[in-house]
Order: sequence, then structure tokens, then C-alpha cells
Amino acid sequence: LFAAFAQTAGISGINISKPLVMAGLFLGGMLPFLFSSMAMKAVGVAAMEMIEEVRRQFREIPGLLEGKAKPDTARCVKISTEASLKRMVAPGALAILTPVVVGFTMGPEPLGGLLAGVTVSGVTMALFMANAGGAWDNAKKSFESGGGYKMTDGSVHPKGSDAHTASVVGDTVGDPFKDTAGPSLNILVKLMSIVALVLAPLLV
Repeated sequence: LFAAFAQTAGISGINISKPLVMAGLFLGGMLPFLFSSMAMKAVGVAAMEMIEEVRRQFREIPGLLEGKAKPDTARCVKISTEASLKRMVAPGALAILTPVVVGFTMGPEPLGGLLAGVTVSGVTMALFMANAGGAWDNAKKSFESGGGYKMTDGSVHPKGSDAHTASVVGDTVGDPFKDTAGPSLNILVKLMSIVALVLAPLLV
């Protein structure tokens, strides 16, 4: 996609000695961090809304806590659906509008710098998030399977220990890392490249 954009926009190379190109490069390198933080914040807000709904149902539905009544699952599904759509409007707008603004205000070469920055930063960050999130998730599972986790010094940390509690905290961060922010960075890189490619004929 980057090569197609460069060919369509008539760019033979990206000269990073130009201030605008360097600005585009730094802006592109920053975007994956901003995008992933917005995505993870959306997950946190949606999770808190779900927790509040579950607590409300336990308070207001008689017999639910004892297992004698059925929960209102439709309400929980509605919260998840609305959150997944509404909370991703801002990150989606960021991915679509940034190439448009940079392209029309700074030109095609700084836009190429933006794409280079977001590609390098986004790919490395996506790999980090996928691997780190998976490691934190599996760390918790290693404590909860069998008789606990055996350390290199021979000590065993069972479920409920301080080490297990720390792994639960790591899993709380790791899940949105590997399931939300990491995979969405792939979409960010591709979407920005496609938008830039569509705009390229207008920038020549």
C-alpha cells in the first residue's frame, strides 16, 4: 500500500531533512500509542458499565443471587453492542481524518512520512501487545492449573497467593492488549494507507 501511494503521488523518496516530512514521521509514530490508548480506555469504560448493570440486577431482581431467577441478558448484550459501536467512533475518526488533514495541509511527501511512521511504530507495538498480553494471560493460567506455579528456586505459589494476585492484575491488562489494542493496530495501519492511497491523485 505504501509503494502504491508513493507511485500514485509521484514520490520517489522521503527526505527526512525536510521539517514537514520529519513532523509527519513523528506524528505517524505517535498515532499508534494514541489509538491504542483510546481503544483500551473504551474497553475499560464498557467494562465498568457492564459491572454496574450486573450489580443493579443483583440488587433489583429477587432471587437472582440465589440462582432462582434469570438475569436480564438482553440488557448486557445491548450495553456491549452500544459500547463497541459508540466508543470506537473517535479512534475510527482519528484513523480516517489524520491522513486527510496531513495530506491537504502539508502535502504528499509529509503524508508519506506519516505512513512510514505509523507503519513502523504500529507493527512493532502490535507485536509487543500481542506477545505481552498473551504472556500475562498465560501467567495467570499457570497459577490456576494444578497445584500452583513452581518458581525457579523451588517454591510453589498456589492460587490465592500474592504472586497469583499479581498475575490476575497482569491478566486484566493483558486481555485488552492481546484482544483489543494489538489487533486493532493492524486495522489502523491498513486503513490510513488506504485513505492516503485514495487521496493521492488529489494531492499531485
